[in-house]
Amino acid sequence: MKKILNLIIAVSILGTTMTGCNKYLDISPKSTVAEDEMFDSEIGFRQALTGVYSTLASQNVYGDNLSMGFISALAQNYNTSGTSGLFVQTRNYDYTSAQVISYTGQIWNSCYNAIAGLNNILKYVEEKKNLLSEQSYREIKGESLGLRAFLHFELLRVFAPSYKTGANVKAIPYRISLDQYSQVPVTVSAIIELTLQDLEQSAVLLKDIDPIFNGRLERRHWFNYYAVKGTQARVFLYKEDTASAYAAAKEVVDSGIFPFVAKTAVSAAPGTKDRLFKSELVFALKNRNIQTWAYDKYFTFYGSFSDRLSRPEADFKTLYEVNTIGEADIRWLNLFEDSQGYKFPSKYWQTSTSTIDSIRLDQMVPVIRCSEMRYILAETAPTAEEALDQLNNVRLARTVPALVANSTNLQRTVIQNEITKEYQKELYAEGQLFFYYKRLNFTDIPFKPSAIKIFDPKVYVLPIPNDELEFNPNY
Repeated sequence: MKKILNLIIAVSILGTTMTGCNKYLDISPKSTVAEDEMFDSEIGFRQALTGVYSTLASQNVYGDNLSMGFISALAQNYNTSGTSGLFVQTRNYDYTSAQVISYTGQIWNSCYNAIAGLNNILKYVEEKKNLLSEQSYREIKGESLGLRAFLHFELLRVFAPSYKTGANVKAIPYRISLDQYSQVPVTVSAIIELTLQDLEQSAVLLKDIDPIFNGRLERRHWFNYYAVKGTQARVFLYKEDTASAYAAAKEVVDSGIFPFVAKTAVSAAPGTKDRLFKSELVFALKNRNIQTWAYDKYFTFYGSFSDRLSRPEADFKTLYEVNTIGEADIRWLNLFEDSQGYKFPSKYWQTSTSTIDSIRLDQMVPVIRCSEMRYILAETAPTAEEALDQLNNVRLARTVPALVANSTNLQRTVIQNEITKEYQKELYAEGQLFFYYKRLNFTDIPFKPSAIKIFDPKVYVLPIPNDELEFNPNY
């Protein structure tokens, strides 16, 4: 009997066997089609990829857990309190709590199910290559390989030690085929090398033929060539290969495709204000339902403060250095709303109305920003002068005074400290801050709960879900 697949997701149900009993996507199938028929046309391959992107944009992954929600709470972006407030157990690093177990299970299951879908696409793109044009074959295979690498790296950053602290520690499986068998986890170092191999193949396939080279900026919502290079920059930096990280990040910045947002767009009227800095997004995902948690649940002041994701205004004034250099910072002035001495990030919604219209940007989640690429250049530049220049490019674009190139500011430790401040300001509520702290093995995190007297870097390694441990005896 032919396997029956959802038309949208186009992936075998055995993917759920690998990662628990959850559905591949939490949507009801509109129709089904036999697998060998699914990939009988280009549109079938495109629909299968759409299913993967739907998973990435879902609340389980980048729509929430790996962006504004769970992973940002780990970075102490919010000041939830009480015993039942949002992310209280998460902020306290209580990894045995039902709350944390639920979130980590969602991330693990959804990412590996998306990987299963990608492996299915990669299988059929070779078997039925004759059905595709050369352009389509390279796009589909390039995106699929790139996304497979991207997702494994995300899982590595959540569930394994950093390269700095545990390069040779057993980490997670790197799945390159769609089957029901458990796979032996490999080391952090091995995952990084496998990730880089997939990314290199992806870059070769997408080089020159990706529509983004022809000005098709909607490609920022697909894993385009520059998303591949941006991911390479992250992975090389994680590996502490600064020269390669610099080269990959420089290619993204030097492309000129992702210019700084116009300051007038950021300060425009609420209905048209660009709080996401759209022109700078290298890779972003769309979810039309994001309002149901970003606005209705997280970032408003309806209900008690313990049920919303906010911080005291004084904390933000410290973060953005308002009393010294940051008073005119466009992020401080335009990306937060306030009430009764508290502020919350408003980058994921445009107005306080419940109507979603075509000009609103709150259906989009940033995944890779060009500003992050400039921070990577600042961290890896061969000279301190260039490092300071890259950092100043972002500061000036945000209306923050440039750092003067004197003997103090040209010290690498000083530059790194300023890069840290920029990550905290620029990537607030986007999930990347926790991974920054982890990569550099910070021994403390600003705004951690007062009950945590000693910060244990072990909090950077989230527990692998019990379902996986029970299914896979190889850990």
